[in-house]
Amino acid sequence: MPRLELNILGCGSAKPTARHLPSCQVLNVRDNLLMIDCGEGAQMAMARQRLKFSRLRHIFISHLHGDHWFGLPGLLSTLALHELTGRLTIHIFGDGARLLREVAKYAGGDGAPYDLEFNVIGTQPARIHEDNAITVDTITLNHRVPAVGFIIREKPKLRHINPDATCRLGVPHWAMNSLRQGQDYITPEGVVVPNAQLTSAADPSVSYAYCSDTRPSRRVVEAIGGVDWLYHEATYGDECQRQAHARYHSTAREAAQVAHDAGVKHLILGHYSSRYDNEEPLLRQAQEVFADTRLAREGMVVDLLEQK
Repeated sequence: MPRLELNILGCGSAKPTARHLPSCQVLNVRDNLLMIDCGEGAQMAMARQRLKFSRLRHIFISHLHGDHWFGLPGLLSTLALHELTGRLTIHIFGDGARLLREVAKYAGGDGAPYDLEFNVIGTQPARIHEDNAITVDTITLNHRVPAVGFIIREKPKLRHINPDATCRLGVPHWAMNSLRQGQDYITPEGVVVPNAQLTSAADPSVSYAYCSDTRPSRRVVEAIGGVDWLYHEATYGDECQRQAHARYHSTAREAAQVAHDAGVKHLILGHYSSRYDNEEPLLRQAQEVFADTRLAREGMVVDLLEQK
């Protein structure tokens, strides 16, 4: 089965705690790894979760507050020591790219066995990556510094062959790929056999949106409308709403309202303030608005292909 798994490496906010690492996730797309934000300790968390460094090809940085990218120097060094080969692309704002080019000279990125490439991103929505399986688009967040979220969407999948029907009609092997793509089959006698008689519907494509850090935003609601999975920051609870807005963050209830208004299917909360030694109250507040909410935890793996 194709794999689309979200690995939570860190779900805390800026102030370090003994319970949470700063923001970091790894999305496993058919055994190719994409990292989203890279807080301190990312390389250690990858090792603990047995994620293969050799599979990491893209890193997406949402903004330049330290808790979202200070793990990169250590990670670059670790990748060099693991003798990663091929290309590693870091999608990041221009100031971050300039700083990392200098840091890389001392962190293994300069002269390392892999090719380090920077894709400079901006705050305006744009498609920043596309391959055979997925697209990655940015959305504009409302934070104290330029910040973007990411929407990862699977491309449409191929239809499923009905082996009994194709065998009965003697459909040759070379025609199977066109059937998977939805084309009808024409027999040697010129009879057109509708595709629906020889295949079944493709599996649905899945979408995932990552939104951290941001105030609740109508612009975000519109951008992520209808996605299957949403990770949204929930730095504070109801009692700290004023503080949340002053610092350009969201409460758990507001994150749930975004999920509700956007019509998403599943919500994951994260980016917790260090003031909390138990996030269950945040979960309860969110679930009063959006029932299908769960808390991010370090080491958690979410199968994004699960159907509920």
